[in-house]
Amino acid sequence: MTKGILYVCESCGFESPKWLGKCPNCSSWASFVEYKKPSLSTSKKLKKAKEPVYLKDIKNRQKRIKTNIYEMDRVLGGGFVPGQILLLAGEPGVGKSTLLLQIASNMKNSFYVLGEESLNQVSTRAERIGVIAKNIAFLEETDINVVVSSLDKWAKETKEGVVIIDSVQTMYSEDLTGVAGSVGQVKETTFRLIEFAKRTNIPVVLVGHVTKDGTVAGPSTLAHMVDAVLWLEGDKVSSLRILRSYKNRFAPTDEVGIFHLSQNGMQSALDTESLFLSKNISDTPGSVVSCVMEGTRPILVELQALVVPTKLAFPRRVVHGIDSKRVEILIAVLARHCGLKVAETDVFINVAGGIKIRDPGVDLAVAFAIASSYKNKHLGKKTLVVGEVGLLGEIRKSAFEERRLELGRRQGYTKSINSSNFKTVSSALSTISVYNKKLP
Repeated sequence: MTKGILYVCESCGFESPKWLGKCPNCSSWASFVEYKKPSLSTSKKLKKAKEPVYLKDIKNRQKRIKTNIYEMDRVLGGGFVPGQILLLAGEPGVGKSTLLLQIASNMKNSFYVLGEESLNQVSTRAERIGVIAKNIAFLEETDINVVVSSLDKWAKETKEGVVIIDSVQTMYSEDLTGVAGSVGQVKETTFRLIEFAKRTNIPVVLVGHVTKDGTVAGPSTLAHMVDAVLWLEGDKVSSLRILRSYKNRFAPTDEVGIFHLSQNGMQSALDTESLFLSKNISDTPGSVVSCVMEGTRPILVELQALVVPTKLAFPRRVVHGIDSKRVEILIAVLARHCGLKVAETDVFINVAGGIKIRDPGVDLAVAFAIASSYKNKHLGKKTLVVGEVGLLGEIRKSAFEERRLELGRRQGYTKSINSSNFKTVSSALSTISVYNKKLP
């Protein structure tokens, strides 16, 4: 065993003095890479002690730096915090560089480090989305020593702004062994950028690669080193983009930002209902409107179901936009407690607009969509369905139910089906095609 050599799991950051085929912490195979620990100084000279500081003595607290992009500021809690270091991750092509280029152009001063693209490529993108990059200083470099030296010089001249590193996996230091993107290089690069951010009070944004498993490339310790981890997600065939916060030391993590990707770049989706609801939702069997919570924001969505007879021994369950296992449970509840023979049919479920739902508050709406298509009877106009469904067929109150119903009332949904007026799914299904029945 070589002195000063460790083996680190790229999936979870587990350290071992020897190479292992399988990680004992996360059970990943062939995930250990060699990491040489930086040599420690042998000097025994004591450094001068520093006096501690009390919060009551801090008078001039710095204000947040707004990006002037509404959805981005919403997720950040009002803007960048001076000295904050942030990790932005997402699949290739989802729009990370486009969003950051727009943010950089909105800042008074910006420093954009290009580790993957050339200036010509960035210039083409800026021209396409209409970004004026006069206030952005670009640097094509991957050596972290050169990058930090250039940042120090720029910081002395500007004293404020934002730094963007695109991406952190392309940075390397000649002081360490290993190629760019390896465990040691990523950790050392991030540490030096953290030191720069805290020393100059300038926020730094790191772009992170994503592995084939859908996680941030490199050890998980990278997420522990930064102040915030944001994830930009979206389907390549859809223009919808959702920015989620998985960690934020300076703001709540239950806020999400919704964007619409167009030729003009990432546009804040202020009117979310126009993205997920059709302007003319017809009285078609299988179509139900519900309300989903994305963070603390209620959003109206349309759930569609198609139930058809099957000739297969095992009926098909095709689900898009919602957990398929949850749909299987709802089909079982409808068959057991509501007397619907949907278990013997093919069931297709789709969430209109491309949004992916993880909220159990739309369980009742999914059940209604399946039953409506099975009976070939529609629910009626301006009816909102909200509620969680239990295994015993009961309707449970969903989180923030009042906020969901209030949004529905503001959007003109005069009728509602929820846990307040119905206790079981079977009793609630009696309202299908009964328009003259008075609902709250």
